Order: sequence, then C-alpha cells, then structure tokens
Amino acid sequence: MSSASEDLRELARLLEVVRKLRAECPWDREQNVATSARHLIEEAYEVADAIATNNNGDIAEELGDLIYQAFFIAVIAEDEARFSVEQVVREAADKFIRRHPHIYGDVKADTTDQVLSNWEQIKAEEKKGSKGLASTGRALPALMRAEKLGEKARRKGMDWRNLKDVLKKVREELEEAETALADGDDAAVASELGDMMLALANAPRFIGHNAEETLRRACDKFIVRFDAVERLASSRGLDLRKLSPSKIEALWQEAKKAT
Repeated sequence: MSSASEDLRELARLLEVVRKLRAECPWDREQNVATSARHLIEEAYEVADAIATNNNGDIAEELGDLIYQAFFIAVIAEDEARFSVEQVVREAADKFIRRHPHIYGDVKADTTDQVLSNWEQIKAEEKKGSKGLASTGRALPALMRAEKLGEKARRKGMDWRNLKDVLKKVREELEEAETALADGDDAAVASELGDMMLALANAPRFIGHNAEETLRRACDKFIVRFDAVERLASSRGLDLRKLSPSKIEALWQEAKKAT
C-alpha cells in the first residue's frame, strides 16, 4: 500500500499532465465543460463494467481515466475562472468530513441505517428548500434512479416489508397493464408498465443485490443464450427471421439447457 505522500505526489503529477495537455494539445484546448460531460459519463460506465468483470488491472486503469476526466473538467473550469481545482478538492473533503460526524465528531452511528440517516439529515440542512424526493437522482439513468428513490423512501419510513411484497406489487401492476391493454389504452399501458418497472427495480435490494448489476448480468446471460440460439439455427440451416415464435422458443429452451 502506498503512503499518503506517494499518493499526493502521483495525483499532483497527473494534474500537471492534465494542465500541460490542456495548454498544448489542440484537441484538449477545444474542449469545454459541456463537451467533457459525455467523456466523464463514459469513463464512469467503463469503471462499472471493469468492476463487473472483476479484473483488477482494468479497474485500476478505468479509475485512472475517470480521475483524469474529473481533473480535466476542473482545469477547464479553472481556465474559465469558474472555480479552482483547489476549491473542488477542498470542498469535497470538507463535505465528507461534515457528513460523517460519527467519525469526525461526537455523533453516534453504529449501523449503516444510522449513517445514512445522518447523511440525509445533514444534506437536507445544507440544501434547504430542496423538494424531498423530487431532486433525488435526476441525473441518473432511470433504473438507478428508481432504486435510489426506493432507498430514500425507506429511510423516510415507507417501503415494502420484504421481497414477497415487492413481487406482489409487480404482479398487481402487470395485471393493471393487461387490463389497460384489453381496453386499448396505450397511454395507460405505458403508465402501468412504468409502475411495474419501478417496483421491480427495487426488488434486488431486498436480497442484497442492486438493480443495475442484476440487469447487467441478465443482459450478459441473454447475449450468451442468444448467440447459442443463432448457432443452433445456423447449424440446422434455419433463418431465425423466418421461424415461428414456437420454434424460436424451442431453440431458446435448448440453448438455455446448454448454457
């Protein structure tokens, strides 16, 4: 494990690289805060993907890219006299110290729920005038926001009792969607499906998983099985686009057993 002084030295070197490229590289000079947001998001997702593969080398590399992008945006803002890099890191440290009074103060918090409750209370005091859940996760993808809303509602005292209750709610919303479909009301169908998806997004946390990773694994599994279906069809001279749903389902079940 590196020492604090070594960490600081390498962070300072990376910041020097960012500033040099910003000053001398034509592409870097053309960037602004708005154009850099996309790159920051891309790097964050690449970090998440590396974590999912559990490859330490990839995780370290992608984290480095993400830190670089954060520094890069801060340097651009500094160039535009919006704020300084020093301000960014100082305020970040101050905020995390302030929101962990059980570590840096005399507040008692022995459980995760107590820690999160303190965090939310301090955050609410800092951001007076905010509208409760309304501002929660607005910048997040809908799946992650749905889960975050459920977690925050739980801390405010409203939640399902267990996974069985969540799945019951999912079935209720599905039945309502089917009723709306029978009525020919597409807008109502979409609304009920949204309610169902919101409930379903919160189901994994009741068994110690998160929605994003659960869906990511399902996507990976689907890819493997779909590739197997295509291979089976090809080996038998079949064109998936011309097969009936029942024949495709038979291939799917065959692929499912083999993967």
